[in-house]
Order: sequence, then C-alpha cells, then structure tokens
Amino acid sequence: MVKEWYVYILECQDGSFYTGVTNDIDSRMNAHANGTGSKYVCKKGFKELLRVKKCKDKSDACKCEYAIKQMPRKDKLGWFD
Repeated sequence: MVKEWYVYILECQDGSFYTGVTNDIDSRMNAHANGTGSKYVCKKGFKELLRVKKCKDKSDACKCEYAIKQMPRKDKLGWFD
C-alpha cells in the first residue's frame, strides 16, 4: 500500500505559522496538540490547522514544504488555493 503524503500549515498560539509534511494528518495534529509534534510548535503552542494539500509522494511534499517556507508570510496561505 502506498502512503499518501501531505504538506500542511498550522497557526501557533502566538500567531506564527508552522509548515510541515506528514503521511497521517490526524496523528500529526494530535502530536502537535500534545506538544510532541515539533520543538517549534511545542514552544509556541498549537492553535489550529489552517491548510492541507495532498502531494504525489514524500519527495513532492518536501519540495512543497521548502517552497512555502521561502515565501513571505502574506503569500503562504494562498499557495494552498
């Protein structure tokens, strides 16, 4: 069975964005909410998942993540539309 990969962006309690990749959105959001998803989100506090996009594979998801992280904040959410 081929796993589906996703790129996502979430908002932290301080209003900052965090972009990541996963093959299990629900599990990853639970990890972020519990403070075990990433050091950044653990420090800043998880607020809400803002956008998710399915990718072709893990490589594609990582490339998308990199592209989003290079964008100015004002353009990040629009990338998902």
